[in-house]
Amino acid sequence: MSKKWWKESVIYQIYPRSFKDSNGDGIGDIKGVIQGLDYLKRLGINIIWLSPVYESPNDDNGYDISNYRAIMKEFGTMEDFDLLLKEAHKRDIKIVMDLVVNHTSDEHQWFKESRKSKDNKYRDYYIWRNGKNGQPPNDWISFFSGSAWEYDKTTEMYYLHLFSKKQADLNWENAEVRKEVFDMMKWWLDKGIDGFRMDVISLIAKDIDIDDEKDSKVVMPNIPNINNERVHKFLQEMNREVLSKYDIMTVGETPGVDPQEALNFVGNDRNELNMIFQFEHVGIGDGPDGKWGKSEFNLKEFKDIMSKWQDVLENGGWNSLYLSNHDQPRSVSRFGNDTEYREESAKMLATCIHMMKGTPYVYQGEELGMTNVKFDSLDDYRDIETINAYKEYVESGKKTKEEMMEAIYKRGRDNARTPFQWDDSENAGFTEGTPWIRVNPNYKTINAKSQLDDENSVFNYYRKLIELRKKYEIIAYGKYKLILDDDKNIYAYLRKLNNETLLVMCNFSDKNSKFTLPEDIKYNKKEVLISNYNVNCDEIEKIDLKPYEARVYLLIDR
Repeated sequence: MSKKWWKESVIYQIYPRSFKDSNGDGIGDIKGVIQGLDYLKRLGINIIWLSPVYESPNDDNGYDISNYRAIMKEFGTMEDFDLLLKEAHKRDIKIVMDLVVNHTSDEHQWFKESRKSKDNKYRDYYIWRNGKNGQPPNDWISFFSGSAWEYDKTTEMYYLHLFSKKQADLNWENAEVRKEVFDMMKWWLDKGIDGFRMDVISLIAKDIDIDDEKDSKVVMPNIPNINNERVHKFLQEMNREVLSKYDIMTVGETPGVDPQEALNFVGNDRNELNMIFQFEHVGIGDGPDGKWGKSEFNLKEFKDIMSKWQDVLENGGWNSLYLSNHDQPRSVSRFGNDTEYREESAKMLATCIHMMKGTPYVYQGEELGMTNVKFDSLDDYRDIETINAYKEYVESGKKTKEEMMEAIYKRGRDNARTPFQWDDSENAGFTEGTPWIRVNPNYKTINAKSQLDDENSVFNYYRKLIELRKKYEIIAYGKYKLILDDDKNIYAYLRKLNNETLLVMCNFSDKNSKFTLPEDIKYNKKEVLISNYNVNCDEIEKIDLKPYEARVYLLIDR
């Protein structure tokens, strides 16, 4: 068991556009992040994952980068960033940057040059192909709807974009592209950042030209020929040339990767990444329409998925633990009960995730129990994926307007992007101007100010969970074991290290649920480490768990 600082940390993701606006223009910025550092220090987190702040035309909220070594003007200046880094480090908080190198903006200088002519020096920085009979080169579908190919009149060819047509995919087969990326990474690391979260890094190697039916590994249903073999060559080169030279943390976003494949990314002997984000658990209920269908949460399926990832990565890998991020709905709305039992279920979900083996991620506002939002009109939404999906499904007649709005309320990405709720003043204390996206109306009752000094608040429950991780080695390094596998309401598991056992029980139901301790669990001494209800009884053999109740016991066998 190799101990690492990033295994013992808790990471807090900041979506800067929605965190804190310091200058009244309605857009969160870097100075706003600086203003929030004392709040984060009080919460107890160790690392900030900062979503993109680079120069960008903002087609996909900063994930379309036009200059990797400049700061978006809406967010501030490079001097502001340098001050953020200094102030965070002063508080013993590390900064991990978003690395978005599957694609660039079509306004990046490389792409501007690339589209000029077929013999331009930068032509091969991107993926260009001829069409077939007036149609795109193949039938790949963009993640943001429509063809993944865009026709460009200048050279009468198509370029690949797995996401927006303004996000042109880089050609990682080109050694010059890799060198440019590696040099840019070194530039940021030499500045003093503490690592990278790598956006859709499993998609960087594509095999465009093979027959769709032959020699292909189906990783994503809309893009069949993502070749993961070369992904590993590229990441090993990245590790050799850059990552291995710094004491940093790396986490890769890897859509479509299963646990065995994950070991190729994070195995101790692979020399690639520290950990990855997997999506299997947040895809529960997806159907033919992906997340826009009627998705129902199934606890048994959730337990099976989470346990599978815990078990496979037990030897030689490391898990990222999350329920929320900038691309997902609010966890308390998706997996809990955001009305009658909002606080209880928010605490229960946090317990379930933070007690597992791996590094927990807290998405901004999750620690307050922030919820999904229901805007009346599509005009109030800003997310390109949401807007494109609405047009595709409603205009084609696949769904009614009402059906599509319901799907957006449940799974749309803007649920996570409404402004952070600092207090109950106008615009939740986020801005003195007009916010770039509307504030969730429930900010009057759900906000940081009301929770900081309330010892029973969701915020202070998260703070206690984070304190426990720092105090008890078993939380970071104990071996995981699922118990009560078939229980439809309770997720219960053990963590074991030496003579200690953590017993974690989480009721995912709005009804009382009976917990019975398996007979083979032996102990001499027990104590409650944390619970989201007052626990009066010391008995653990049989417990009547209240709605969304969570308890964690430390059992010692002497």
